[in-house]
Amino acid sequence: MSLIQSSPLLRSALALDAAACAGMGLILAAAAGPLAAPLGLPMEFVRGAGLVLLPCAALIGWFASRKALPRLAVHAVIGVNLFWIADSIAILLAGWFAPTGLGIAFVLAQAAAVAIVTELEVIGFKRSGAIDRSAEAAALR
Repeated sequence: MSLIQSSPLLRSALALDAAACAGMGLILAAAAGPLAAPLGLPMEFVRGAGLVLLPCAALIGWFASRKALPRLAVHAVIGVNLFWIADSIAILLAGWFAPTGLGIAFVLAQAAAVAIVTELEVIGFKRSGAIDRSAEAAALR
């Protein structure tokens, strides 16, 4: 396993990602009914999106608290975020739903926010240093 020494920027970006996931997840899961009609999205979809975000928030928050992380963990967070952005755009282009103007703006705004956080994570990842094998073994103990 290849570990990195997380840069302060990476830990901050992961903490921001976790907080955003938790906040959005709680809002979407708890207020799916009232949000569905104004957004033009099915209530089950809105609630499901919120519920998916909650365990993601917990895991990303745990990653943010670590000084050493597996490279693969950071790649996974960035990859899932990129998938979320692509899926958000697909929702608008594929015609799966008929979002309102507010719904379109909401989907685009949250995708843009995820893109910004992801870019911060990429920059923070690039600023993170590799851990040598002896330090890596000690970090795993």
